[in-house]
Parts: sequence; structure tokens; C-alpha cells
Amino acid sequence: MTEFLFLRHGKTAGNLTGNYVGCRTDQPLCPQGVAELEALHRYPADRLYVSPMLRCRQTAAILFPGLEPVVVEDFRECDFGDFENRNFHDLEHDGAYRAWVEGNCAGPIPGGEHPDQFMARCRAAFAPLLEHPAEGVTALVVHGGTIMAILSGFAKPERTYFSYQVKNGRGYRCTLEGGVLTDVKIL
Repeated sequence: MTEFLFLRHGKTAGNLTGNYVGCRTDQPLCPQGVAELEALHRYPADRLYVSPMLRCRQTAAILFPGLEPVVVEDFRECDFGDFENRNFHDLEHDGAYRAWVEGNCAGPIPGGEHPDQFMARCRAAFAPLLEHPAEGVTALVVHGGTIMAILSGFAKPERTYFSYQVKNGRGYRCTLEGGVLTDVKIL
């Protein structure tokens, strides 16, 4: 049997303030994030893949101390461009930001990555793990957006991108059956 664990990194200072922390801001975990991760249940895994961002590598070291992570560049979070490391209060009077939010965050991000390109990048990086699956449990320590992109593209029954939102340090467990992710359960 092949299973996948998708885990979102622990909290950073930017997560505490509701900032868009994407691929340009390489924040470490904050003390609260470390403490919360240390208190979590540990899940056994046979393999470990991570985003190159520091917050993911630190989370992986806490949750899977015995596994050597494989860094996958294209598992990094979206490039939030002009919105990077800013929050709603910083941006609430920005017309481009308001248009993006009113468009369900589905349109281009000024100076950043289009959400469709982001999802395609994450899915293309994950596809080889489906094409050549390994027995046992494969863990991915990545970003919330990365998890949403992968699961909305490969899980059955189909669900929308935003339906896979998950809190820091949390995630999903799935079974691989016939090339698709099934039996998706929140951790």
C-alpha cells in the first residue's frame, strides 16, 4: 500500500500577523510554531520531501528527525509579488489587491505568480511521485497553497482548491489507488 502525508509547515511570525508569506520571504519558524510542532503526534514515514523554504525544512526536522529530506524546488509557496509579506490591513485600500480578492484570488497577482501557474508548477513537481510510487508512507512538508494545489488536482472525489485549506502543522493523509489520491483524511 502507498500512502501520502501532506503536512503544512509550522507557524512563522508572518503567519501570526496574517501576512502573505510566499516564496520571497524565507522566514524561520517562530517560537510558538516550534512549540506547537513539538507537541504534535508523530506520524511514521518512509520517505520525506520538502519545500526548499526554511520554515518547511525546520518543520521536517522536528516532525521527522530520522529522515533525510529530499528538497523539491517547485514545492515552494506561491510568489505573492506586490502582496508578499503584507496582510489585509496593509492592502485593504490597494485597488489591485481588492480586485484580486473580489475575483476569489484566482486572477494574476501583480508582480507575482498567476495562481494557475502556481498550481501547475506544484502538480508537475508531484506527478513523478504518482508515476513511480513507492510502497509505504511518503511525507511531504510543504505550504498550505502547495497542499491545496496538489490535492485539488489529484484527489478523488474532486474538491475545490480552497476546500483543502489547513492550519499550520496540520495536513492530510491519503491512499494512492489507481494513480489518484483517495481516502483523504485530515490529520
